[in-house]
Amino acid sequence: MRSVRSKIIAAGLVLGVAGVGAWQLLPEDGNGRGAVRVGTSDVVSSLDPAGAYDAGSWALFSNIYQSLLTIKPGSDAPVPDAAASCGFVGQKLTTYRCELRPDVKFAGGRTVTAEDVKHSFDRIKAINSDQGPAPLFNTLESVKAEGRTVTFNLSAGDATFPFKIATGAASIVDKDTYPAKALREDGRADGSGPYALAAYKAGTSVELKPNTSYKGQGKPARTPVTVKYFKDSQQLDQAWNTHRIDVAHRDMPPAVLAGLNPGMKDTRYQASGGSEIRSVVFNVRPGSTAAPLAVRQAAAAVLDRPKVAAEVHLGTVTPLYSLVPAGIAGHSTPFFDAYPTPNGATAKKLFKDAGITAPVHLGLGVNVRGANMPEAEELKRQLESTGLFQVTIKPVEQWSDFQKAYAAGEFDAYTIGWIADFPDADNFLAPLVGVDSSMNNGFSDKRVDELITRTQSHSERAEAASDFRELQKLVAQQAPMVPIWQKKDYVMSREGVTGAQFLSDGTGVWRLWELDWL
Repeated sequence: MRSVRSKIIAAGLVLGVAGVGAWQLLPEDGNGRGAVRVGTSDVVSSLDPAGAYDAGSWALFSNIYQSLLTIKPGSDAPVPDAAASCGFVGQKLTTYRCELRPDVKFAGGRTVTAEDVKHSFDRIKAINSDQGPAPLFNTLESVKAEGRTVTFNLSAGDATFPFKIATGAASIVDKDTYPAKALREDGRADGSGPYALAAYKAGTSVELKPNTSYKGQGKPARTPVTVKYFKDSQQLDQAWNTHRIDVAHRDMPPAVLAGLNPGMKDTRYQASGGSEIRSVVFNVRPGSTAAPLAVRQAAAAVLDRPKVAAEVHLGTVTPLYSLVPAGIAGHSTPFFDAYPTPNGATAKKLFKDAGITAPVHLGLGVNVRGANMPEAEELKRQLESTGLFQVTIKPVEQWSDFQKAYAAGEFDAYTIGWIADFPDADNFLAPLVGVDSSMNNGFSDKRVDELITRTQSHSERAEAASDFRELQKLVAQQAPMVPIWQKKDYVMSREGVTGAQFLSDGTGVWRLWELDWL
């Protein structure tokens, strides 16, 4: 997911409405210490699951909505949540059926029905928001509701479908309060998750109270939580240092992460997973200066990933040479195979052979957050050092504005992060370089789409390994995106907070209900 989910590095907000409810209505926890305060710079782009495909929004969705399936801590297999059971019908992997639990209710008290589930999926496809998760459901053809049974009909065999309906994209919403063909934009949310939304202030905070009627895979929430959103890593760090937050997650400045050690006072931390990636995405639409293949290949040839990792991120990230990160089955290193070391001579030959006159003017879009600007400055320096490029950095403050800008093709290239929606190589390829990708960069390739469909047809995922290798090689050849690095997931907490070690494990689920006071 765009981090940004997004997975997959998010900041900014679409909704400009004030919060609903009031903090005074929230109960204190049993110890009388009030809400656990969680700080992050991954802010919410939309409260409506049909309009968001980014880390900040999905993190919240994990708590106020339910999906049919979910991922348990430490596991990489979907398990029932709002569903009592789910499974494929037959061997073709084109029909998937779920039976709803009989005791699932929205926080307002109404029982969740199969019609609610069908409505939730139908509206994602009908609205087809540029910032929404529709690309994740490219194989979903139709949904049927009958009694408490929901049947998904797929256009092709898709072994990854159970993973997809365990994500924030598959959040179940109330059909009575969410329009069928438009996003809900009243600052409210009706879900059946462990928490109910008590108050929402766009760009600033979310206040959550335990949903006493919650029934699902997670344990019931005991303690209210306030999520505080910060503009950038420096503000998040300042909030931590002044004890205005009790838990910090995504993203502290590189210097803070690099300096973490077990001897720190009143600070616990963990680093888990490693599937967050960051890439340069090229706009290949006609008219963009990055549309010629040689321009993208030349940029890939001169990218010095180790320098970015060491000097910008202080060793808190690892150089990445494929869209599929190390640690995910199917990972290979095609960009290293093609460009083992930064080489200006290779780039110049690519320009010469293609008849491209230097310098090429490249507008590089950057969402201002964390180390994104220093990283962009380093990329600019590397590209311009060859004499082949003249880079203009185009910073955008708000994440929602950034999303709209790259979707409209306003940049020749832009940098973006991605966090796994689920732990499978497909999730780093299909939504990024497949047909109608969430990157909105105009890229399409028939062979890439054929291979994506083939990889999804293997119920035994190891059987897709050779197709994944070929897919990654094709991406390196076409270079619609060039990976830069991958990173672990860091969570910091005060010694008085319990459960922070379960908050995030790289699966995209934000388990606020695990947080409590000692």
